[in-house]
Amino acid sequence: MFQNDAFRALDRQECLRLLAKVPVGRVVYTRHALPAVLPINFSLDTDSSVLLRTSPDSDLVRAIDGVVVAFEADEFDATTRSGWSVVVTGRATVVTDPAEHDRLSETGPTSWMPLQEAVFVRIESEMVTGRELRGTPGTR
Repeated sequence: MFQNDAFRALDRQECLRLLAKVPVGRVVYTRHALPAVLPINFSLDTDSSVLLRTSPDSDLVRAIDGVVVAFEADEFDATTRSGWSVVVTGRATVVTDPAEHDRLSETGPTSWMPLQEAVFVRIESEMVTGRELRGTPGTR
């Protein structure tokens, strides 16, 4: 494999630290047997799972409850050609426990969309991978 000092893989702890710094990521799932990607704000729970807050009637909830999905977040600087990307892969489940729902209502993410009712979706961080690109001067 080609060795490149400008690129490096990130360990799990680095990935989680970086994820906690950004407010928006993307859920990657299957809708009508086709790949789908949805930007959404999120937070990390104390167990490192990704938490989403959305409407109980959303297409997203119906599509991902109980299935394995990917969640990706990143941060890039085009000027310096540097940044990072983290992917969490795991089972997504709607939080149904009333006590857990109450806890997440206080500590979990707030939705950027106005919601009359809200459900929380937890994506278990079964597999966490990431990579960093360190700035390299380039030519156009």
